[in-house]
Amino acid sequence: MQYAEAKEHTQGRLHELFAEPYSAFENDADERQMHIRTMLHMLLARPMSRGQVTLRVIHGWENGGFEPADLQHMDYAIHSLDDFRAAVSDFAQAARQNSPLPADAKAVLAEPLAEAIADAEADGKTLAPDIRETPARWPAFSGGLALYTLFKMYHRLIYSEDDNYRCSQLETPHGLREIHEFHLEEGEFALLVPLREHFKDAPTLLVMHESQLGPIEQLFEKSLPLFDNF
Repeated sequence: MQYAEAKEHTQGRLHELFAEPYSAFENDADERQMHIRTMLHMLLARPMSRGQVTLRVIHGWENGGFEPADLQHMDYAIHSLDDFRAAVSDFAQAARQNSPLPADAKAVLAEPLAEAIADAEADGKTLAPDIRETPARWPAFSGGLALYTLFKMYHRLIYSEDDNYRCSQLETPHGLREIHEFHLEEGEFALLVPLREHFKDAPTLLVMHESQLGPIEQLFEKSLPLFDNF
């Protein structure tokens, strides 16, 4: 197992801001709204203003399904709230017209999984025949722990989670990222952000299920403009 590929329940950027970030977003937390708005400003609004944020909208898994090939996504570059609204509009229009939801042709999870398995087998590693359908076994090959960590993040964003917040660390093609995952009353989403030393230069990924676009739009409308005059 390549432990350096991913670490869960780590200390991240929010530990620099809040004394107890793992409890800062609970429903009964003191100054909860301030924590949410400060977090959004630091982890999302600032990199968004620098043109460094991609929104990834996921869909396809339903009724307990979790086949990698069934997970679809669409990516949008977002520089402003208007860009986010445009993504919301794309999905809303598809739903109104009863047409397929926007989706990228590249499989967000299945393609890198197939590549990692092929590389492992080319290196002579013997893998279980059902390894593609058994995510818990992915850490057996190089790159598999990172893919398993992403799988769990996508799964929680679709099927929900009891913890309001968790922070993990993940090796990506863009380098190390912190995953800040939020399951709030206002909506559920994750931010994959660069480490502190690269925060002003490297890209950020905002991930959410298509069902969360409306609720998160409302959260962003209320929260993101608050620091504009500071």
